[in-house]
Amino acid sequence: IILKNLNKSLFIFREPGSATRLAMEQYLVKNKIVVQKKMELTSNEAIKQAIIAGLGISIMPIIGIQNELQNGDLQIIEMKDFPLETNWNLIWLKSKNLSLVAKAFKKHLEEHKDQIIEQHFTWFKNIE
Repeated sequence: IILKNLNKSLFIFREPGSATRLAMEQYLVKNKIVVQKKMELTSNEAIKQAIIAGLGISIMPIIGIQNELQNGDLQIIEMKDFPLETNWNLIWLKSKNLSLVAKAFKKHLEEHKDQIIEQHFTWFKNIE
């Protein structure tokens, strides 16, 4: 899809406040893409089903569409500046003392984050 042809597509957005929506809006503004037709849904699953039904296109976290990519229900459109990359943060209530299990989990993530990413989040590189 050529960027200028995107103006004709129905864009399916997440709800306001969603990090995915924010990333999508920033991408559209940066690339001067004016969305003329827009739909808003409140879950990634609803967006996936709308796309599979042929209603439009969207920008989604790749982790949420792994199965659909592998079985051919969805495909990735090669685009300038993609994939968009974001950071994930581990957060917890500041005033709450973490349980022993939560502390162990946090320590495990800190010590093994590179291996976890390599083992669980590089699968998408093999999808054509």
